[in-house]
Amino acid sequence: MKYTLHCFAESGNAYKAALMLNLCGADWEAQFVDFFNGGSKTEEYLALNELGEVPVLEAGDLVLSQSGVILDYLADTFEMFDSESVPEHREIMRWMFFDNHKLTGNLSTLRYLRAFTENGDGEVANFLVGRVNNALKIVDNRLADKEFIIGERPTIADVSMCGYMFFLDEAKVDTSLYPNVMAWLDRIKALPNWSHPYDLMPKRDAE
Repeated sequence: MKYTLHCFAESGNAYKAALMLNLCGADWEAQFVDFFNGGSKTEEYLALNELGEVPVLEAGDLVLSQSGVILDYLADTFEMFDSESVPEHREIMRWMFFDNHKLTGNLSTLRYLRAFTENGDGEVANFLVGRVNNALKIVDNRLADKEFIIGERPTIADVSMCGYMFFLDEAKVDTSLYPNVMAWLDRIKALPNWSHPYDLMPKRDAE
């Protein structure tokens, strides 16, 4: 089956799905969404995803949105990066929920403010810095004695949590404070078929 991923390279949430497709060796193509010019709010796009967000994955007649749902579907379909037991599944879900609420939610907004607006040093950004640092400290501590988030092998928890980590420079995060996180990212980059988001999906200026 050939998959179509509606995405754009600046989106860390879209990157989660794109990276998973690549890591699984899926046959897929990227369909550019011109997010910055309202491309996710058109009638055609809203017919695919009423939430008006990326990513959206088309798998035959199946249409999926929300990166966590897509990751879970691909893990089940390809039998890769999945849990090996019910307790492990719950642990994966625990870290994916943490990512969505504590990590991605704050890091993505900080990165947006600092990379795409002139409000990168305002009150909101300064608040987000504290939230991001708190989340990264938790992840860094978690990785002090683990190769990957769950243990010795990568799962969709890692794919989810790294989604915005390759934009840390754009968010102007001091990565020297998180050596375990940076070593973990190096291990992710060493996985077969890994690519940076800007190499994996179309950017807004390269349509």
